[in-house]
Amino acid sequence: MTLNQYYDTTGRDDISWGGIKMITINTPKGDFKVWTKRTGYNPRIKVLLLHGGPGATHEYFQCFDSYFPREGFEYYYYDQLGSYYSDQPEDTSLWKINRFVDEVEQVRKALKLDSSNFYLYGKSWGGALAIEYALKYQKNLRGLIISNMNSSTKAYNDYVNNVLAPQMDPKALVEIREIEKNKDFTNPNYMGLLLNEFYSKFVYRQPVNEWPGFIFKYMGHSNSKIYNLMQGPSEFGITGTLLTWDREADLKQIYVPTLTIGATFDEMDPEHMKWMATQVKNGRFHLCPNGSHYAMYDDQRIYFEGMTKFIKDVDQDLFNQR
Repeated sequence: MTLNQYYDTTGRDDISWGGIKMITINTPKGDFKVWTKRTGYNPRIKVLLLHGGPGATHEYFQCFDSYFPREGFEYYYYDQLGSYYSDQPEDTSLWKINRFVDEVEQVRKALKLDSSNFYLYGKSWGGALAIEYALKYQKNLRGLIISNMNSSTKAYNDYVNNVLAPQMDPKALVEIREIEKNKDFTNPNYMGLLLNEFYSKFVYRQPVNEWPGFIFKYMGHSNSKIYNLMQGPSEFGITGTLLTWDREADLKQIYVPTLTIGATFDEMDPEHMKWMATQVKNGRFHLCPNGSHYAMYDDQRIYFEGMTKFIKDVDQDLFNQR
C-alpha cells in the first residue's frame, strides 16, 4: 500500500504533511500521484534527488540526512512514478525515458524550483534521467549532478564485459553467463553468484552479510517489473529497453554547471565519467578513490565533500553575480 492509498486524498490535487507532499502527475494514461519529502529550507539551494533503478526508491538516500542539513541545504526525497511510496500503475507504456522527464518537470513546478536555486541530482538510472532532463529543460536548472552513471549504455556494457568481468572468479562467471544465456533468472544460484562476485565488488564493497539493512529494505521495495523492462533482469549489463540509450554526442549541449561523480571500483567506468565532465560546457569531475557504485556509503566522506563543495561554489558564483 502506498501513502497515496493509505491517506484519503479524494478531491485534492496536492497534499502535504510533515514535509511530505503527494504531487499529481499528468500522463498519457491518466493522472497519478508521486511522493516527495522536503528537508530543510534554503531559498538559494534546493536539491531534488533522483533515485536509481529504474523502479528503486528514495530509501537508500538516507545518508544525505547526515550531511545536507548541517550545510543548510534544502533537499527533496522523491519516489518516481511506479516506485514504492508513489502510485504504481501497471501500464508498461509509461516506462519510457521521455515520460519520466516530463514527470520530473511536473515535480519541479509543483515544488516551485527554478533556475535561481534548482540543483538536480541523479544517481545511476537517476543520472541518466538527469542528463535527459537537462537536455530538454536545463533553462530551469542552477546546477546538475550526475553520480555513478555513464552517458551511454554501450559505455557501461563494454566496461562490465571487458574490464569488470575478467576480475571475477572465472568459474562463477561461466555459471552466470550460462544462466543468462538460458534466461534462467529464477535459478536459486543466480542472485547468490551476482551478490558475491559482482555486487560485493563493484556495487557496495562489503561482504554481503555485512551490508546495512537499508539496502535490503529498498531492494525489497523496488518495482522489479519496471527494472526488468528497462534495465533487464540483471545489473550485470543492460539488456532492457535502455539498451540503445546513448547521449555521449549530446553532452556538449549541456551548459549549466555540472558535476560528475565516479568511483575507482564502480560498475560504471570512472574514466568515462571524467571524460563526461570535459564534454559539457562547465563541468567538474569528482573521484571517490575507495568507492564503488554506492560510493555515498563506502567512500562517504569523500563523496559528500566533493558534492557539497560543488554546490557551494555554484551558489557563490551566482551570489557574486548579483
